[in-house]
Order: sequence, then structure tokens, then C-alpha cells
Amino acid sequence: MSLKHGFKQMLAEANASIETVAVKDAIAVVGEAGYAFIDIREGVEREQGTIAGSAHVPRGFLEFHADPDSPAHNPVFSSGDRLILFCATGGRSALATKTLLDMGFEDVCHVAGGMAAWREADGPLD
Repeated sequence: MSLKHGFKQMLAEANASIETVAVKDAIAVVGEAGYAFIDIREGVEREQGTIAGSAHVPRGFLEFHADPDSPAHNPVFSSGDRLILFCATGGRSALATKTLLDMGFEDVCHVAGGMAAWREADGPLD
């Protein structure tokens, strides 16, 4: 079976239209006012450690947590902070960042390399 629009094409399109921040730049703003880190991994992945102070919004619920009209709305999305998404290696967070841009969010980006790169750079963990 050949898909008309597979994950490789979707990732390429997302990466062409979103902002990706280097791990060192993301580490530099952890805990600073005006920045909100959002872990879009599944709960079991988060149990292995996460970026200090990050909110948890699994990718499967992203649109419901992001939309202020949703009963599942997460206030992190209406905080006015720069939203910095991350996942395990950067693929899901790239797609999620594109989704938020498509929804109308403007100040959103994702961490290059995700948690794998974060750990390698000795970023602060919870």
C-alpha cells in the first residue's frame, strides 16, 4: 500500500514551515518568565523524566487542550507565553507545532532532537 501523504512528506512540510530551536537555546530559557515548555509525549514516556517545569499535553489530545472553546482546554495555551514543544526525538513535536500554527497560534516552536538531545546536553530534568 502506498499512501498519498505519508509521514516523511508530512514531516518535511512541517519542518519547512515551523521554527525549530536548538537545545542550547531552549536550555537557556528554562524557568524564565514568558516561556512554556510542553511535553507532547505519552504518559509512560514522561515517567522516564521530562524538562523541568513542563506541562504535559499528549499529542493525541493537542487540539482539545489548545482550543479555548474545548472543555479540555489547558491554560498553558492561553498564557501568552512562547510555547516550546518537545517529544522524544523531534518528529511528533514538529507535527504538533505545525498543527498549532494551523490552528492560529503564532509564538510556537519545537526543540530540535527532543528529549534525546536534551539529555545529551545535560538539560535540567524533573
